[in-house]
Amino acid sequence: MAKYLLLKHYRGAPAPANCDAPMDQWTPEEISAHVQYMQDFAAKLETTGEFVDAQALAPEGTFVRYDGEGRPPVTDGPFAETKDLIAGWMVIDVDTYERAVELAGELSAAPGPGGEPIHEWLELRPFLAMPSTVTE
Repeated sequence: MAKYLLLKHYRGAPAPANCDAPMDQWTPEEISAHVQYMQDFAAKLETTGEFVDAQALAPEGTFVRYDGEGRPPVTDGPFAETKDLIAGWMVIDVDTYERAVELAGELSAAPGPGGEPIHEWLELRPFLAMPSTVTE
């Protein structure tokens, strides 16, 4: 088994095919359908043992970077208008990379405006694993 992180971007590059309208312009019903799709997807993966965790993130945040001079500087951002704002993430534990790609593709089909799949780009990242130790 290998763990993968699926990063869900608020707007990807290129923008999702059916997601020209920012989520703050979706109807409450469209947002509910989108969230329900993701909850159902996670529930399905719980039954197969492939779901590890998932969280949505608030659109506002703060950048912090230690500068070696005491209190680290704080900068506002990222902002909802940012091109690649991370909206949330899901961790899956699957047997193969191909399965991870399959699941990312399925999650990419979450509904958006008008109930149509938004075909959003998801970032698929494997967790860094320690190399196998060779013993003789």
